[in-house]
Amino acid sequence: MSKTMSKARGKKMTGEGKSMERLLRFILRGPCREVLRGPCGSEPRKPSLRALRLDDGAELVVAASLIETAVSRGLASRAEGILHATPAARSYLRRAAADRDEAFLHQHGAIEDAVVEINDARQRARVNSEASPLAGLARLKEKDGSRFLPDEALAAGDRLLADFTRGQLQPRVTASWEPKLASRGAGLRGGMADLNDSAVAARIAVNRAVEAMGPELSGVALDVCCFMKGLETVERERQWPVRSAKLMLRTALMALSRHYDPPRHQQRPRMEHWGAEGYRPEL
Repeated sequence: MSKTMSKARGKKMTGEGKSMERLLRFILRGPCREVLRGPCGSEPRKPSLRALRLDDGAELVVAASLIETAVSRGLASRAEGILHATPAARSYLRRAAADRDEAFLHQHGAIEDAVVEINDARQRARVNSEASPLAGLARLKEKDGSRFLPDEALAAGDRLLADFTRGQLQPRVTASWEPKLASRGAGLRGGMADLNDSAVAARIAVNRAVEAMGPELSGVALDVCCFMKGLETVERERQWPVRSAKLMLRTALMALSRHYDPPRHQQRPRMEHWGAEGYRPEL
């Protein structure tokens, strides 16, 4: 099949899918009476078009073949000239909406399988790697072809963001309409006292990560990984030279990776000594 024929077939299938969705949404509003229509609204020679009318007078004109397809696929039922939607019609619309969302994600993101931590449990999930603040830097290459940010640096940045999010450290930029779950009176503790154990542990982990990077490097790591600032914004706010933020960020993340996964020093082999009966070590 040629590319031209394939594209035409894809457009035709897309058009039929949209027409079917429009038909199902209409008949889900209530029972519809079928009225034959000709090509221009005159008395039909061939029943190519049909008008569907609701009790409130609303009308939808569709191809007769489309109605027959809906009935044959179990999406609609016909009884005495009245068309009814079946439960399968709602399922069809939900699947169509999910397929559109899936197509949008694949078009505008990089969807891949990954293992993430959800409620202190590791689970497989589908993530958009383009949503990571380090996604752009992950594609950069050095002159020798090696990656600008090693895997351990990327993992350290993602872990910092995960702890930052779990610790509820994101700044609130909109008004909160959620009811307050913790009711405390005057003189009672707030802040950390109202957090659960997981959030408290995450905040402690962030504080330790900041200490490990030091005051000179922790700022750029927090700005990029947690506050989602671009490198140009960081350079402008900190009055750094152009293209210096990515170097500072790489240094910070490499230091952070050593904090999360300290290098294991090779231990010296322990010396064993075998002594005869009655042997006593020298003190």
